[in-house]
Amino acid sequence: MSTSLDRRHVLFGGAAIGAGALLTGCTNSSDNDKSAPQVKAGASSSGATAGKAVTIGFSAPAADHGWTAAITINAKAQAQQYSDVTLKATEGTNDVAAQIQQVQSLIDAKVDALVILPFDGKALTEIAKKAMASGIPVINLDRIFASGLAYRTWIGGDNYGMGVNAGNFIARRMKAAGKSDPVIVEVAGIDSLELTQQRSKGFKDALAANGLRLAARQAADFTAATGQRVTAQLLQATPKIDAMWNHDDDQGIGVLAAIKQAQRDKEFVVVGGAGSRKAMESIKADDSPVKATVLYSPSMASSSITVARLIAQGHGMADLVEHEVPASVTTFSAVVTKENVDQYMAVGFS
Repeated sequence: MSTSLDRRHVLFGGAAIGAGALLTGCTNSSDNDKSAPQVKAGASSSGATAGKAVTIGFSAPAADHGWTAAITINAKAQAQQYSDVTLKATEGTNDVAAQIQQVQSLIDAKVDALVILPFDGKALTEIAKKAMASGIPVINLDRIFASGLAYRTWIGGDNYGMGVNAGNFIARRMKAAGKSDPVIVEVAGIDSLELTQQRSKGFKDALAANGLRLAARQAADFTAATGQRVTAQLLQATPKIDAMWNHDDDQGIGVLAAIKQAQRDKEFVVVGGAGSRKAMESIKADDSPVKATVLYSPSMASSSITVARLIAQGHGMADLVEHEVPASVTTFSAVVTKENVDQYMAVGFS
């Protein structure tokens, strides 16, 4: 979910921020748990020495979705890169009251920095403000708090940019195919979420800029079961389709099942979202309607640990003129295709 535009945004590519390439005060410690990361952790800086020992608290929702599971896995893997970092990670939960209690426990433990992906940003705002008021810098990961007083730095994905890049990719494909008035449909996420609204707006704006329009749209809830159900309804109501954008690759498992069941898997192009490894492997094999996926990579969790470490140790980013870490970092929604999929396979989540 994107943050307010009154703060300077620093854009990084779809892969994890390379700790050696961009950031100061990194170490050469290796990751001893080779089986853990779902995406490659940021590399350590060559020749850099360990800094002040810091403890970073981490809180995130339950790992009930491939993306959220990868968030916690990536954070833990990145922390292992640093000999001067101790990570205190709470058990993931979708219970707001439980997450507030977990964050309070990290405040009571007097951690040096906190990384929080709130299940509900508004509901967790007050406890995050409490942490900040107590002198603990908070790195707000993805779902944004309701107040700028609740965090030192926000880091997350570009939902509007996802929609724009998906729309532009489809527009190029349709133009290359000589289709001047293609039938384009959308399988969105949860309509009540701002992130879904931003993705849909970006998609609609990009289509309009290319002289195209959206023919039909259905909202699912980021699950395979609902994705299959609403896609079946969409297919029944739309006898001809040229292109489809599905907001989420995990949801896309059900979307593709419905397309295959309707025997329409050769009819149109599908663009996925978020960047699962399964979607990338399918893109590389060219064995399904999915020809691209637009990144919303959980590698941002790896970067959040690096950013937390820098702030706790009083460092900035080596390639920036400013002495301090920026107030916000927006990851870039790269489009993964057959031509570049090998470049992004390492950040695909399971």
